[in-house]
Amino acid sequence: MKIIANNKKAKHDYFLEDILEAGIALKGTEVKSIREGKVSIKEAYCMVQGGEIYIYGMHISPYKEGNRHNVDPKRTRKLLLHRREINRLIGKTAEKGYSLIPTKVYLKKRLVKVEIALGKGKKLHDKRQDILEKESKRKIDRAMKEYRW
Repeated sequence: MKIIANNKKAKHDYFLEDILEAGIALKGTEVKSIREGKVSIKEAYCMVQGGEIYIYGMHISPYKEGNRHNVDPKRTRKLLLHRREINRLIGKTAEKGYSLIPTKVYLKKRLVKVEIALGKGKKLHDKRQDILEKESKRKIDRAMKEYRW
């Protein structure tokens, strides 16, 4: 498994609860661009539309060797999931505060996969609490490192 793109801000902005692996419907030149690592999911999000799940805002740069076969870099792409997974996600996202966030794009064998997570938005005080926990963990790690020497 080779990770191509990672959404680090997702863990900062959301409580990630349920993580799923999904395939993604792509064109040929998009796959080549992803293999080169020219993909960004920082502003990407997923939505349910017509009983299917689509990813919006995922930017795949046009393939430099491509010609008329290149497509719009920010086009909407369909995620490939089993029907029962889609139904479960539709039920969860209908609840207040839940949304689908892409967290990783990676290659698994020869296929491009997207890891999506069901997340609930954090409030400002939750983010502050996470920052305090990280700082205290760093202090503990420093103290342990000094104690060892």
